[in-house]
This record gives sequence, C-alpha cells and structure tokens, in this order.
Amino acid sequence: MSNVVIKSTDDIEKMRASGKLLAQVFAALDAYIRPGLSTMDVNDFVEDYIVNTLQARPASKGQYGFAYVLNSSPNNVVCHGVPNKEVIIQDTDIINIDITLEKYGFITDSSKMYVMPKAPDNAKTLVDTTIHALWEAISLVKPDTRLGDLGAAIQSKVEKLGYSVVREYCGHGIGRQMHEEPNVLHYGSKNTGMKLKPGMTFTIEPMINEGTYRTKTLNDGWTVITTDGGLSAQAEHTLLVTENGVEVLTLRDEEHALYKNYLGK
Repeated sequence: MSNVVIKSTDDIEKMRASGKLLAQVFAALDAYIRPGLSTMDVNDFVEDYIVNTLQARPASKGQYGFAYVLNSSPNNVVCHGVPNKEVIIQDTDIINIDITLEKYGFITDSSKMYVMPKAPDNAKTLVDTTIHALWEAISLVKPDTRLGDLGAAIQSKVEKLGYSVVREYCGHGIGRQMHEEPNVLHYGSKNTGMKLKPGMTFTIEPMINEGTYRTKTLNDGWTVITTDGGLSAQAEHTLLVTENGVEVLTLRDEEHALYKNYLGK
C-alpha cells in the first residue's frame, strides 16, 4: 500500500466535484454526438464545454504529449483513438469517447460507448456485455476485496460469451495525478492482488474484443486496434472505496437503474 494514495475527506470532496462535472460533460455530449460529425468535431465540442462552461481543465490535453482532450475509438479501435477531422462518424458505428477532467486539483476519468442508430446487433451486444462487465466489477468494490477479484469477475463474464479481455491496458489509481498506483487488471484470479482500503480512488475500464484480445498500435503512436479487425468496446468509471462499499464518482444520470441493480441502492 506504500505507493497508493489514500484520499483525505477534503480530497474526496474535490474528487466528487470533479466527477460530477465529468458526468455533465457526457450529458452535454449525449445531445451533440451523431453520425456525420468528425471525431475532431467531438473533441472541439468537449474542449469548449469543459473549459468555457465548466471552467475546468481537460486533463488529457498535453498528458504524455497527447494533443487533444479525449480519445475517440470507433469500431475496431480498442483505445487511445486520436481525434481527426477526416474520421467521420457513420450511422453503423459504435464509438468509445474517453474523457478526463481536472477541477480543484483532482482528476477524474470516464468513458462511454455511443451506439449509432444503425449499428448491427452484434455490436450492440458487445457494448451491452462490456457495460455489465464493468458494473459486475464495481459491485465487488469494498474494503478488503482483492484487486484480482475484480479482474476475475470481468474475465469470467465476457469469456463465457465468447469475448476476450484486452491484456495490455488496465485501470489505475487516480487523484492529483492521472495515473497513480495501483494498476487494476481486467483479468486474473480470485483472492489475488492488493486488498482495497477506504479512501482509495481508481478506475475500472475493461476493453472487451469480439475476437482475439491481441492488439497493435498504429504508426501515430497512439491508436490501438484489434489485430483481427474485430470490434472492441470499453466502459469506464472512477471509483472511491468507502468504509462499507463503493461510490461511483463519475456516475451519469442514465445509469441509476444499473446502479440500483448492481449495488442495491
């Protein structure tokens, strides 16, 4: 636990505020995103909303040299897709939008799958499975749960349905820094790994592929795609371990039914 930052009461209040603002970003994006827009249009809309409406900082911009405020990852793009004015959202697409936001010195991180009106049934099923795999893991978060339990739950759920879990990328601690300890794997074995403690904040963000879990990075140095061309989906939230369970710091309004179903609240 020595490298894991346990958040103070004041830290947690600031992270709550940051998370609520990030949920607002997605609510605004829900009303904007549509076929015919470029992924750069989406980037520019989100940047304007974060900076000018919320008076917050898009934490991804400039992080590790990345030039944009979000990752836009359609179809066979697993993660880290780079916004591009030449990439036009099609009415058959699924696309992950991954956004980070900093307010009061604390960063939160979340992603959402957008399913376009004519996306095929197999794409919709993949997205639905990915969302429920995330929530299955969220439901296990509480003091003394082990990190391996979270990965095992995700892996078991999706592999039963013939999907695979991407290995190369994982969730992570988050707070004043975008990436803190611990790493949160989305596969693994029960009763292994670090025990969760109250005050820990981290992301769970499984990337689930239709086919092989293997990926490759394109020449831009960022965009990660499936090696077999199959579809990929991702879902992500920033979480707080409470004294007796979990708080979803980036919870969106449309997720209250999921929250109640998985957490019984």
